[in-house]
Amino acid sequence: MKPAELFPVVAADLAEVDRVIRARLSSEVALINTVADYIVGAGGKRMRPVLLLLVARALGYRGTHHHLLAAVVEFIHTATLLHDDVVDESELRRGRKTANAAFGNAASVLVGDFLYSRAFQMMVEPDDMRVMQVLSDATNVIAEGEVLQLMNCNDPDVDEQRYLRVIRYKTARLFEAASQLGAILCRAPAAVEDAMAEYGRRLGTAFQLVDDALDYGGHAQDIGKNVGDDLREGKPTLPLIHVMAHGTGAERELVREAIADGHTGRFDEIMRAIHRTGALEYTRERARVEAQAAADAVSILPASDYRDALLYFSTYSIERDR
Repeated sequence: MKPAELFPVVAADLAEVDRVIRARLSSEVALINTVADYIVGAGGKRMRPVLLLLVARALGYRGTHHHLLAAVVEFIHTATLLHDDVVDESELRRGRKTANAAFGNAASVLVGDFLYSRAFQMMVEPDDMRVMQVLSDATNVIAEGEVLQLMNCNDPDVDEQRYLRVIRYKTARLFEAASQLGAILCRAPAAVEDAMAEYGRRLGTAFQLVDDALDYGGHAQDIGKNVGDDLREGKPTLPLIHVMAHGTGAERELVREAIADGHTGRFDEIMRAIHRTGALEYTRERARVEAQAAADAVSILPASDYRDALLYFSTYSIERDR
């Protein structure tokens, strides 16, 4: 479903955000326009922009900077995806070729850099130091998360704590920033701003946990990438970490070897170990805990259709199949 269909209360705002995105992607450099149009054409759920819009509206925002900052958040997110796909040598995202597969690694990295720098040009426009602080800090933490994930790759000794740290840095941090920015725009009290940051952080964690479960329990046509890509890239995500903690000696050795070598030659055996140990159920249960914590944080907001949408967001994060 399109984001406007999932969250109709901000459909008009999303349309304006899309207009801002297309306008600000424009460049005199033809290749930038080509790659940028390809990325925008791939769609996406616009989850982080939606989060900012919902929080701002739930707190009564009536200005226009929420559209600009929602576009900034999407630019930062898209830049990370471009760089991620190069690092991971991915070939499929959202059901189509990745930008690096279509245009090459150099173009993907450089257009990612363009999106980062364009985001920083835009974030100064509200002339709010708190906005710039949150976004610049988030961008830096995301980069740290990318490096942490790189360090974890092909390391079968990664435990749950190290895995969750990568999620907090790499994924949850931008969710947190988006939600927090919605509160900052409204000059919300510190307690409300903290609650919205907590909501975004928990929601982002739940979202990534489900993504990692879908990598072993989903279908390529649904999740928009090849099933088993995480294992192929040597990423020790929670389903595999759970097998390492609760599997038999043979199962642990099987997973250890697959992570270390980054291969899927014995993928069917690994899947059997994942199912036997209840690894997917465990991963989804951890996601449910995070989603409930996100829902609890929303209780500080006044009743409205926007608060209801934020509550639905937490439910959607764990019930989706893509």
